[in-house]
Amino acid sequence: LFRSVMEKLVPKKIVSIGDGKYRVDFGQEISGWLHLLNISGEAGRKINIRYICESPVGDNSYTLKGGGPESYAARFTWFVFREVEISGWPGELKPDQLMAEAVYSNIETTGIFESSDTLFNKINQIWVRSQKDNMHGGIASDCPHRERSPYTGDGQVSCVTVMHNFDATAFYSKWIQDILGAQNPQTGYVPNGAPWQPGCGGGVAWGAAINIMPWEFYLHYGDIDMLKNNYAGMKEYIRYMLTWTNKEGIMFSQAPDTANPNQWLNLGDWAVPDKLPPDNMVHTFYLWRCADFTSKTAKVLGYKDEAKKYAYLAVKTKKAFQNKFYDKEKGTYGPFGGNIFALKMGVPPDQRPSVIAALKTDIAANGGHLDTGIFGTQFFFEVLAENGMQDLAFEAMNKKTKPSFGWWIEQGATTTWEQWDGTGSRNHPMFGGAITWFYRELAGMNIDPLLPGYRNIIVKPQPTGDITFASYSNETPNGMAAVSWKKNADRFNLVIKVPVGSTSTVYVPALNAKNITESGKEINAKSSVSFLKMENGYAIFSTGSGDYSFDSQL
Repeated sequence: LFRSVMEKLVPKKIVSIGDGKYRVDFGQEISGWLHLLNISGEAGRKINIRYICESPVGDNSYTLKGGGPESYAARFTWFVFREVEISGWPGELKPDQLMAEAVYSNIETTGIFESSDTLFNKINQIWVRSQKDNMHGGIASDCPHRERSPYTGDGQVSCVTVMHNFDATAFYSKWIQDILGAQNPQTGYVPNGAPWQPGCGGGVAWGAAINIMPWEFYLHYGDIDMLKNNYAGMKEYIRYMLTWTNKEGIMFSQAPDTANPNQWLNLGDWAVPDKLPPDNMVHTFYLWRCADFTSKTAKVLGYKDEAKKYAYLAVKTKKAFQNKFYDKEKGTYGPFGGNIFALKMGVPPDQRPSVIAALKTDIAANGGHLDTGIFGTQFFFEVLAENGMQDLAFEAMNKKTKPSFGWWIEQGATTTWEQWDGTGSRNHPMFGGAITWFYRELAGMNIDPLLPGYRNIIVKPQPTGDITFASYSNETPNGMAAVSWKKNADRFNLVIKVPVGSTSTVYVPALNAKNITESGKEINAKSSVSFLKMENGYAIFSTGSGDYSFDSQL
């Protein structure tokens, strides 16, 4: 679990800059160190290494002992770099004398996403790189250079994306235990980082990690012990949240020091491209989210009365949110994430058309771009997809102008950044919470909350834009599960793998069910596939374990 040399990168480019100095580019930014190999030179010669990224990360050096080929790499820290500058090198520097070693927690990559859109593939890749760079010693840091701190808000907002890419069972078992251990036993307050409190930056959504991460872990891995171990902590955080909730049900916060509240410890959303939504809107949203997850946890654990208690709190909080933040005259909860949070919670049927229209207007006013911070962005793309706006989700993800993931890449990014405008750290994985859209909506593999751990896999691809191919696979607790689809003008092919011990509910895009085949054969009562119904342009089937290939007419 603790950090190891996980990858080795060879130089992509070496440039001599004179006087025994060289600048070396390894092609992508990593956390780790430079390994010097087979150096020959006189005793006492000092080779200096300057690690290059946007933040000061320290330098180191090696003094030759002489007498034969020598090798050196750091042991007690890591550096963050794509490029290094080397001075004092004896003779000509050859490519086989350098190796960049990426160092992070020993965590297996299990999820693979691919599509016909090269930008989408690159966005996924730079997030994976950034996440790896920030996994050290059983915690996930906000950035691997400037702060190196285990922020709980960053952790909860990206944990689902982590679980879709890595076997994070041991990693999160350890870190969630740290978060529970950091909870204040008197007040229920969960700090903005664990197992230590970082210097600044946090709020209600940070402490909400104690409710969110165990539930998401349970959904992904089917581990009920995670819920048992953290249920008391989940309840305690809600107890704390309610001390900052007014009689109307709206949550605000001045924690933890009521006499001298620190705004840096009371943040709502963060890292927005323009303006922040109201803090009490974000806080109330997370009160609803924590109550909802705690109710579901109580139900799984068999605590019926407590399940009802927290379900009531969730409903009450949702209504308070709607009463406070819905502008009846304008038909909106507002930009900068307001309508996104509202739709994620669920709005009354009579509000839904106007809220969707308002959201479309907001996006159009931004030229098709998002306008959200780290928490709003987590839900932005999937909320659009789930509410009939998959085309707008595609357009926003496909942008190469600011603010967008694509703009970062246009600037040369090989990791995800802290701010949409490129200020601050350029190695922050927190915005990765958004890219579950690739796996769950575009490729279309989803967990069934009633049968967690992928015991029933819901396959529902949403082809959009000019995408002709998408696939996603992951090693589930029952084994490898995969979905892959291809489409042309009038045909759609969907291939799935359902591991032994699992079933699937499959949504096949189709005009009707009549002409759909599975593995080239007609689907009938004798097939291992059962037709359920047609719904909103999909033919829905159920299957057992195995490999299946559906062909349909669009």
